[in-house]
Amino acid sequence: MAPRTAPTPAAALEQLQKPKNFKLLAIAETLSPKDLPQSAQKRSSAVSDDSEQNGDTHPAALEADLVHYKELFSKLRFSYVEQVTKEKFLRGITDNPPRLVEAAEIEEKEKEILARKADLKERKLEVAEILRMLEEKGKELALRYEGIQLRTAQLESLPVEIENLEANIARLKDEQTPLSDNPELALPLPETLRLLQNRESELEALNAELATLQSTLPNRARDLEKLERELKPLETQRQGTMAAAKEARRRREEGGGVGDELEERGRWLRASEKALRDMLEVEG
Repeated sequence: MAPRTAPTPAAALEQLQKPKNFKLLAIAETLSPKDLPQSAQKRSSAVSDDSEQNGDTHPAALEADLVHYKELFSKLRFSYVEQVTKEKFLRGITDNPPRLVEAAEIEEKEKEILARKADLKERKLEVAEILRMLEEKGKELALRYEGIQLRTAQLESLPVEIENLEANIARLKDEQTPLSDNPELALPLPETLRLLQNRESELEALNAELATLQSTLPNRARDLEKLERELKPLETQRQGTMAAAKEARRRREEGGGVGDELEERGRWLRASEKALRDMLEVEG
């Protein structure tokens, strides 16, 4: 089974804009005062004029029409009952011979009428409950219909707004500064965030290492001062040895025998100095 594809915004908007035949509107059209007799139209002129101005489908107009029809049907029922009663009475007194009604028949008829009245009352209650439910549902549907109309009007303006936004995006892309040659500056947002997180982790590691080195710096400084103090006598000795070596070289050049001894002593002192510097890790 092929998957259903989502309708495009234009198709969805066109579907919403199609005219719909609502059942309530059809009922309202059937109850329109234009189908009543001329006498009834005259009686409902005040209500129907207001309904025609606001539309027969408006809740207030329908409610006014309903009140009017209730009053009208009540009057029609009274007239009907009165007319039927007169007709029966006249038929009863004009029959030859006249029809006589016994007391038992009257009592039985009264019981039948009371039963019918009770049944009618129960049906009236059921109809009243149905009317109440229909009224609540009608109000709910009217509010939903108004909301749909409002959202439809908003949807009609969306394509123009989308086109404007797309035009603004294209303009901003044209106006933006040229991209850098650095590929890291052209990464998408998720990769940029991951790169930033990695760089922050590296920076934290470097800061921790720097803090460790800074904590050992005082000890290194004390060790350096100690080595400098130890080096000063050796430096003095070195200078004396170099002076003695120069003096020995001079004497050797002059041919004295002592020069060879001093030269050998100088070589020994230089070797000792070199060994001591290597041991103390001090550059010459």
